[in-house]
Amino acid sequence: DPQQLELATSGKRKLRRFIVIDEVVDELYGSKVREYFEENNVQHKILALPTTEETKSMDLVLNILQEVQNFSIDRRTEPIIAIGGGVCLDIVGLAASLYRRRTPYIRVPTTLLSYVDASVGAKNGVNFLQCKNKLGGYTPPVASFLDRSFIQSIPRRHISNGLGEILKMALMKHKGLFDLLKSHGKYLLDTKFQSYSGSADHGDAALQTTRIAIETMLEELAPNLWEDDLDRLVDFGHLISPELEMRVLPSLMHGEAVNIDMAFMTYVAYMRGLITAEEKEQIIQCMRGLELPVWHSGCSWPLIKKALMERLKHSGGQPRMPLPTGLGVAEIFNDTTEETLERAYKLWVRD
Repeated sequence: DPQQLELATSGKRKLRRFIVIDEVVDELYGSKVREYFEENNVQHKILALPTTEETKSMDLVLNILQEVQNFSIDRRTEPIIAIGGGVCLDIVGLAASLYRRRTPYIRVPTTLLSYVDASVGAKNGVNFLQCKNKLGGYTPPVASFLDRSFIQSIPRRHISNGLGEILKMALMKHKGLFDLLKSHGKYLLDTKFQSYSGSADHGDAALQTTRIAIETMLEELAPNLWEDDLDRLVDFGHLISPELEMRVLPSLMHGEAVNIDMAFMTYVAYMRGLITAEEKEQIIQCMRGLELPVWHSGCSWPLIKKALMERLKHSGGQPRMPLPTGLGVAEIFNDTTEETLERAYKLWVRD
């Protein structure tokens, strides 16, 4: 904003920023963040918090809002900045949307999962009564700043976790992305999504993979930002996983739970004759190559039935089940019988 720039450089008014940063990210990058604001003469408050699924609650939102009130921001010109993984971005987004009815905020994702998923779209929220994201809203950020160099410091399992959400978009909408994951999955894990000039055999697989994942996600979300249409391909992997993830916390990460859901639904698609045995195998092998779990003992038949009943409650009485109909193509189905689901479940468990 030229006016803001004029104010800042003329010295009439000092720029001020309130930053919420995940405490693990703060240990790694906090000094750089502080240095940046100090060098640019920005008055700032940095609040480092533990942002995990277990702490993702209204209490943490109120804690943030108390600090925002103490710092006293101008809600039109001083956006709150969230630096962290998806949980951090969700919590801060909700806090910002509540403060004086709506305060702008900026997302800076630091994990692969949040880079390709939470950075895109308008949703924010917290867990409530043991239910995932039961409280929340739709307030898009004013900007998302994407920097892959953050990803180099996260553990390998977290990279794999993010690959679960990228695979979701590949299976639903983009065969080219599926082929990239199949061919370069191990390389992306080994290099932690960094771009190297000496990687001719792989092109810039990290840039291509993240760009396609984000573009296909935007394509899917932009026309339906407030979820007026409940038929959403991006719900693939999200029918059973919320129930599973909350039930076994903290043993499964979000992308891992999503992948287990996708693995089961791949068997459902096969059982319905939507994909061939060879396509089913290709999908499962790709998941294994990305070091993602394809089964979990906590994903019992009663849990699946309960999760699908919950789904019916919140999706207008229809299951709205996205299923692959090939590699990189999908449709939404409302007519999968319980018998088909049970047969798919037995085959999945046996395999």
